[in-house]
Amino acid sequence: MTRIAALLLGLMLIVASLPARAFETLAGAAWVYDVTTGTVLLAKNADEPLPPASMSKLMTLNMLFEALRDGRVSLDDRFAVSSRAAAMGGSTLFLDETDRPTVEELIKGIIVNSGNDACVVVAEGLAGSEEEFARKMNERARSLGLTQSTFANSSGWPHPNQRMSMHDLGRLAVRIITEFPEYYGYFGLVENEFDGRAPDNRFNRNPLLTMGIGADGLKTGHTQEAGYGLVGSAVQGGRRIVFVLSGLPDAKARAEESRRIVNWAFREFTLRTVAEKGKRIAEAEIWLGTASRVGLVAAEDLTILLPSLSQERLTGEVRYTGPVEAPVAAGQQIAELVIEVPEMDPVTVPLVAERDVAAGGFATRLGTAFGILARRVMAEVAG
Repeated sequence: MTRIAALLLGLMLIVASLPARAFETLAGAAWVYDVTTGTVLLAKNADEPLPPASMSKLMTLNMLFEALRDGRVSLDDRFAVSSRAAAMGGSTLFLDETDRPTVEELIKGIIVNSGNDACVVVAEGLAGSEEEFARKMNERARSLGLTQSTFANSSGWPHPNQRMSMHDLGRLAVRIITEFPEYYGYFGLVENEFDGRAPDNRFNRNPLLTMGIGADGLKTGHTQEAGYGLVGSAVQGGRRIVFVLSGLPDAKARAEESRRIVNWAFREFTLRTVAEKGKRIAEAEIWLGTASRVGLVAAEDLTILLPSLSQERLTGEVRYTGPVEAPVAAGQQIAELVIEVPEMDPVTVPLVAERDVAAGGFATRLGTAFGILARRVMAEVAG
């Protein structure tokens, strides 16, 4: 039989009057994610493949960071500049065919200056041609689970086959932050100038970097088809969020909506520890053991993200199939705590035995048998 013990956690939560799904963003598509807890705070048209503009440069950078990690290139390696790369329009480093930029210079040029020419240099340097590099980008995207992404070039230049969803862009951003911390600092650079060229294009277009709200990346994008977009990340109070916005009408709207998203994500949600490692939460009945009950504890601290302005109570229940037959080992999972969070999906926490409970000997089994017999007799007499 299933044993269910209701457990009021008794935490009075200040919950959001506007839960995550009710937040209204001006962006045509958006995805907001709390990296610290793995919680999606907002998804709007998040899985629709859209033109990503220069935000897709994150995939080019991911490919380059992987090459650095694997030892195929180093930051000091120099790449040749082809006539094709030098002829790129849009945002550029104004590279020419006599240049031999280092990998580090190219990274800065892609992140800060959004250099389309720098992207082509990287593509040709790693794969021989941009076409081959795009093929490898598609192959790698599939292996990373970016199911709504296709690439035709390295720069995000408009093309019908250059598409990414906001969800995929956000997942890619999280990957760069967590997998390549040694290179992530480049995303926080406010300006970069290659060899004194193009002084008007030396500033990072990410409007959040100078707002003092903990922002440290990642990449803007804009084309006529895509509108204005941003893949951003910020840290406050030990929490990190990643967000992606697309389809905004101008740079001002992009800056204002990005700031609004960051403020909302940090102010409207708070971290709460709802179960402490080793602290008894409930007990489970034991069958044929040296003890009739065993304490149930969380194997690890459980901290979850909760809306921070509601008067509703957080509740939970402990579920297990029991009585649990002995022997039981300390740390053995025998139950789960299901926590109901207002306006969010339930959270399930595994619960483990607090201590060992050995199987009982002959006397225990005999006593259990007499106990069962006695209860049956009493039930018959009562009936």
